[in-house]
Amino acid sequence: MAMATKAVLAVPARVESLASSGLQSIPEEYVRLEAERESIGDVFNEVKCEDGPQIPVIDVKGIVSDDKFEREKFMEELKKAAMEWGVMHLVNHGICDEIISRVKEAGKGFFDLPVEEKEKYANDHESGKIAGYGSKLTKNATGRLEWEDYFFHSIFPKDKCDMSIWPKTPSDYIEAVSEYARQLRALATKVFSALSWCLGLKEERLEAAVGGMKELIMQMKINYYPKCPQPELALGVEAHTDVSALTFILHNMVPGLQVLYEGKWVTAKCVPNSIILHIGDTIEILSNGKYKSILHRGLVNKEKVRISWVVFCEPPKEKIVLEPLPELVSEAEPARFPPRTFAQHFESKIFKKKQEVLPKELGACNDL
Repeated sequence: MAMATKAVLAVPARVESLASSGLQSIPEEYVRLEAERESIGDVFNEVKCEDGPQIPVIDVKGIVSDDKFEREKFMEELKKAAMEWGVMHLVNHGICDEIISRVKEAGKGFFDLPVEEKEKYANDHESGKIAGYGSKLTKNATGRLEWEDYFFHSIFPKDKCDMSIWPKTPSDYIEAVSEYARQLRALATKVFSALSWCLGLKEERLEAAVGGMKELIMQMKINYYPKCPQPELALGVEAHTDVSALTFILHNMVPGLQVLYEGKWVTAKCVPNSIILHIGDTIEILSNGKYKSILHRGLVNKEKVRISWVVFCEPPKEKIVLEPLPELVSEAEPARFPPRTFAQHFESKIFKKKQEVLPKELGACNDL
C-alpha cells in the first residue's frame, strides 16, 4: 500500500487550498492509522459491488396511502430498516425536485467562491462561534485530520436561526434553503410518526419527546470533500454515529458514505432522487435500543469532488432529559441508557472518544 511522505509546504487552513496546491502526497496529519487504512478501498470499485447486503430503499409514498396493505408494507419495511440498519434511502419522499436542485446549486455555488470570499463567513471554535465556514483544524483522538471543509448553520425554526451567517452569495441560497427546511421539517414529522407507530406508541410520541415543532432544531452542514491525491490513506469523515434524533442527507451523486453493518463496511449506492435517512443516538436512546444508530464514515477519491448536504434534527440541549421511553421499559427489557440531557450525551461521546485509540462505536456529530 502506498505511503505518504511529509509535504514540504505548510498545511493550508483549508483542505480545498491544500488539494488545489498540486501536491502528490498528503501531509502526515491526514494519514489514517494503519488499522483504519486496511479497510479503505477505492470507493468507485466499492460502490459497484452487488454482492452482500445493501442499504435498504424505502418508498415513502406508502405512509400516506389509502391502501391499507401498502401502508402496512411501508411500516414493516421502515421498522425493519430502522431496527437492523439505522440507515435507508428514502424515495418518493415528497420534497420538491426543484427545491432540492436549488439547494444543491446554492451550496455548490458557495463552495465555488474564492476561498477569500468564503473566509468572510469563517467560524471560530475558540470563541464559541460554531456556525459558519470551517475545517477541522484540530486533531481528533487518533491524532489525524479529516479531508473536508464545511459550512454549518441552523435552518429551522427561523426564530432560532442566526440569519447573519447565511451566505448572501449565491443570491438564491437563503430562499432555497429556507423552503427546503420547511419541506424537510414536514417530512421529519411523518418519519417520527411512522417510527412511533412501529413501536406501538401514539404517533406524536417520539416527536414530542425530542421537542416537538417549537423546540426541535434543524442544523445543516454542507460537507465539501476535495479531490485527494492519496484517497487510500485518508478519510473525509472518520467513523462515528450521529448524536441527532434523525439525520437527512442529500449528495451530488458521488459515492463516499459507508456504514458498518455486521462487522463489514458497506458502501451506499447513489440512488437517484433519494434522501438518505440516519437514525441518530437520540432515537436509539428513546427506543431503548430497538432502533439502531449505525456507525458510518466518509471516503474520498482522487477523481471527483464530493458534496453532501446533511441536516441534523436535534432536541434542545438542556430542556429535555433523554432516556428510554417508559412505555418501552419493562422488567424483561430494562432501560439500556442512563438519563441525561442532549448536551450531556454529546459531551459523554467526546470524552469517551478521547479515551479510545480508534473510534469504534461512538463519535462526535461531524457527519457526511
